[in-house]
Amino acid sequence: MKRGRLPLTALRSFEVAGRLRSFTLAAEELFISQAAVSRQVRELESLLQHQLFERHHRSVSLTPAGEQLLAVLTRAFDEIGGSLDELRGDSRPSTIVVSSEPSFASAWLVRHLADFRKERPDIDVVLDADPRLVEFRSNQATIAIRHSTDRKTWARVENQHLVDVRIIPVLAPVLLEQAGDLDQPVDLLRLPLLHEESRDLWQRWFSQSGTDAPVQRGTVYTDGGLVLQAALQGEGVGLLDELFAENDLKTGRLCQPFALSIPHGAYWLVARRFSELPEGAIAFIRWLKARLDTR
Repeated sequence: MKRGRLPLTALRSFEVAGRLRSFTLAAEELFISQAAVSRQVRELESLLQHQLFERHHRSVSLTPAGEQLLAVLTRAFDEIGGSLDELRGDSRPSTIVVSSEPSFASAWLVRHLADFRKERPDIDVVLDADPRLVEFRSNQATIAIRHSTDRKTWARVENQHLVDVRIIPVLAPVLLEQAGDLDQPVDLLRLPLLHEESRDLWQRWFSQSGTDAPVQRGTVYTDGGLVLQAALQGEGVGLLDELFAENDLKTGRLCQPFALSIPHGAYWLVARRFSELPEGAIAFIRWLKARLDTR
């Protein structure tokens, strides 16, 4: 095909959708609608007379033709981007400032940042663990990660849903051994309970389990990361975000005595304008969403 006739817009949309295996995430990275991504991909398939994606109920996968084209396009776009950076004098590592809820930063993000550094060694991350909502003034932060139990919008900023939160009970194996049989949720009241900010969350969990006994005792921590550390030390039973506990549950450092979980809001990405973010921030958001999506 002659260079003058190359469908560059459609090729870009296909490359992002193929790399992320998602039309939705591609739309977010390109700051266009999912319908636009789908239309451009279909136009490219019509032009090539080859199906590039297998479309499933809630996901997509690449066909052999799609895999072949993606390998070429990703390499080509990376080389173009690298050449442009060199011409602009951007060979030094770029820096992004990520403002994060302290519990998300300490209990999850710190554990996984090494994966991002391996993927993008050219991007330095400054992680600011701060519960306050930043105003994005004077380069205060590039993007922010915030938790809310009910809010979905904030004034003067844009936001994107990141991940829902569900809370589960966890305790260290040594405490479980000391406790003996835990046959029903009410048995947890025999053990020290660890609380985040207040005792309301445990009260909600017990109410969902059918236990109406009041929760009046137990250490209260200001941060979920502190609850996690206390639970790992065997100090008591903590109510933790599944996201925070998943690694320690897999390795056996924590146990989940009962399967009951309760919803507790969601984490959100916040920025002044997503369409104006630097490439490093866009790459970080893409990595973060993909990492959470493949848990």
